[in-house]
Amino acid sequence: MSASQIPPATAVPGDDVPTLLVKIFGKDRPGITAGLFDTLAAYSVDVVDIEQVVTRGRITLCALVTSPSPAQGTTGSSEGDLRATVHSWAESLNLQAEIISGRGDNRPRGTGRSHVTVLGHPLTAETAAAIAAAITASGGNIDRIFRLAKYPVTAVEFAVSGAATEALRTVLAPEAAQLGVDIAVVAAGLQRRAQRLVVMDVDSTLIQDEVIELFAAHAGCEAEVAGVTAAAMRGELDFEQSLHARVELLGGLDASVVEAVRKEVRLTPGARTLVRTLKRLGYQVGVVSGGFTQVTDALKEELGLDFASANTLEIVDGRLTGRVTGDIVDRAGKARLLREFAQQAGVPLAQTVAIGDGANDLDMLNTAGLGVAFNAKPVVREAAHTAVNVPFLDTVLYLLGITREEVEAAETHVG
Repeated sequence: MSASQIPPATAVPGDDVPTLLVKIFGKDRPGITAGLFDTLAAYSVDVVDIEQVVTRGRITLCALVTSPSPAQGTTGSSEGDLRATVHSWAESLNLQAEIISGRGDNRPRGTGRSHVTVLGHPLTAETAAAIAAAITASGGNIDRIFRLAKYPVTAVEFAVSGAATEALRTVLAPEAAQLGVDIAVVAAGLQRRAQRLVVMDVDSTLIQDEVIELFAAHAGCEAEVAGVTAAAMRGELDFEQSLHARVELLGGLDASVVEAVRKEVRLTPGARTLVRTLKRLGYQVGVVSGGFTQVTDALKEELGLDFASANTLEIVDGRLTGRVTGDIVDRAGKARLLREFAQQAGVPLAQTVAIGDGANDLDMLNTAGLGVAFNAKPVVREAAHTAVNVPFLDTVLYLLGITREEVEAAETHVG
């Protein structure tokens, strides 16, 4: 069809055009949607909007259509005829019908649109009520709610308009803490779907362990190293100084300990699913670590990561020297590496996601378009864009609008 043949746009009526909202309720079965529109077709109405939801086998189907004009229709010529016909059709299928007269399309949504994702384990009615009330109090309107996942957590998403994203995040953050759920607020729009680089910390994020503590266990100084590590992650110690102090305790270990530690590393539940799903969706995935390349390089190969950077333990004559070589990957270094990875991937920083748990991840989390604190220390949870406090790394997928069904579909295609 040429441009000159395209008819003028008439599908979206003005505010003064009579419209009908046709709502159908009942037990779902094949053919209901087709049957309703076959019935409406007899009146030559235009479809303005459609929405259908099926919950536990019960369908709610809504169709906003223009009212039939007196001159239209082959089996009837009036709104009254259409109403009678739709009700008769619905009754024949043991369905309920409701038809509401009005004018024009749906009212325009307010400016400022956000996705509010809630992760509950479980998600209680009290929690849902409090979140909805907080959204309303902030000036927002809930346009739509749908479930992203039912396990390992219940994840639901609220599409909200009328409130600025940052303001909404500020209102909901204390609600999340009080209710014991995770709430993520991100701006709506194409940018959310275009986030194409995910960079995460390794220790206590991608894996369950602190790698330096695994090495320290072989050196007999695990408790001492763990204490320094904890203080550094809380932000109480300078990371570089603490790293040198801890690594020095490893001096003299046989280099064979590297392979032993690699075998001891335990991936966080959901880590494989997270990486595999992101890769199948076309995301690039990387890790930055205050740990050691002797472990991160193996993880990069095992998981098929695109980027990996960490500190490197110096090994001379088959033994650890107690020193590291090259530039230190510390708090500032992680943010720098995120920028470098984004540049190499051709992805704007606004379209990056960073995940971490410690104080040395804060610069990276705040540099990314979306910073996720994963089972993090309080100082990190308070500063990050959002927090996840369940022990499943793949729940981060829900913050990106990816449903559990989509994750499982991707998994079935993995060879």
